[in-house]
Amino acid sequence: MEIMLFNLLQTAADTAQALTQAVPVQQEMKLSLIDLAVKGGWLMAVLLLLSIVAIYIFGSKWWMIRKAAKVDKHFMDDIHDLIHDGKIKSAMDLCGKYDSPVARLVEKGLERIGRPLQDIQTAVENTGNVEVARLEKGLPMLATIAGGAPMIGFLGTVTGMIQAFFRMSTAGNNIDITLLSGGIYEAMVTTVGGLFVGIIAYFGYNFLTSQISNVVFKMESTTIEFIDMLNEPSEK
Repeated sequence: MEIMLFNLLQTAADTAQALTQAVPVQQEMKLSLIDLAVKGGWLMAVLLLLSIVAIYIFGSKWWMIRKAAKVDKHFMDDIHDLIHDGKIKSAMDLCGKYDSPVARLVEKGLERIGRPLQDIQTAVENTGNVEVARLEKGLPMLATIAGGAPMIGFLGTVTGMIQAFFRMSTAGNNIDITLLSGGIYEAMVTTVGGLFVGIIAYFGYNFLTSQISNVVFKMESTTIEFIDMLNEPSEK
């Protein structure tokens, strides 16, 4: 009886010791995001750079478009009153107070007052095209990142799998899972990284495009309102 009790205690002690030794192993298997990114190889540095560029473009363009979309609701009413009072210089000074595409359109039209109406409309439309091009500057780069980042991730997948199979071919009969882990890590991590950066850039590009469309609509409606405003005196 004592021998059996001793054996049970010894077995319990061995089990506790084994569990104690297993805990550090499980802790060592945990990976942080930085460690996981490092496993992806040098292509992760490229994806990191692309993500920084994409965030910078999105932030700067969003701030610019946000400012461009702000238009005082009384702006065109004030311009209307000043034009009908013959205060063209005051109307131009009022436009200079606003840093927006709409104000610059109206200011360009005011500078052409006295010329044929078609010339005024053409000048306003040309200014509008310049303003739209300024708002869209940088968006092609964001679109390129949206399409290129996943391709770079897939490139990492291919190179990682090539490394894995190369190690298998050179290992002979001594194939070990550790020989494949590095290539598989690079293959999977770069794919995830590329898709992550691409998705961010894709949604950012579409969001900015929709916001620019809203600004363009305001510019077009302002152009029509301004031309109608110039037609009013001749109708009286």
